[in-house]
Amino acid sequence: MFGLFNDFKYKMAIVVRDDLKLSKGKLSAQVAHAAVSCAIKSEKNNKYFSEWFSEGQKKVVLKIDNLDSLIKVFNEAKSVGLTTELIKDAGLTEIPPGTITVLGIGPAPEGEIDKVVGNLKLL
Repeated sequence: MFGLFNDFKYKMAIVVRDDLKLSKGKLSAQVAHAAVSCAIKSEKNNKYFSEWFSEGQKKVVLKIDNLDSLIKVFNEAKSVGLTTELIKDAGLTEIPPGTITVLGIGPAPEGEIDKVVGNLKLL
């Protein structure tokens, strides 16, 4: 249907703060917020959305140590023109309102995403 994983040319990266130690459910919701937000944003103004979508919407979830490191990646991704979305929690359950939890990047060609997050480990 979509070919082998190595046939994908486009992806989205979701970068998760490892220091927050969110529950699996909370983390899943935050990752979903980032993926949906980036997809909506990129569909309007991203030349890669259609290709990414038709390939099967590849996503990778990566971890990062803390907020400062996350903001550095966010700024780097923005500076090279990648679609980005910082997710701030509403604070209704586990963490205070306004806490930045995850960063969505893309979709974009894998090589462009990897230049920014290639050093991060999978969650």
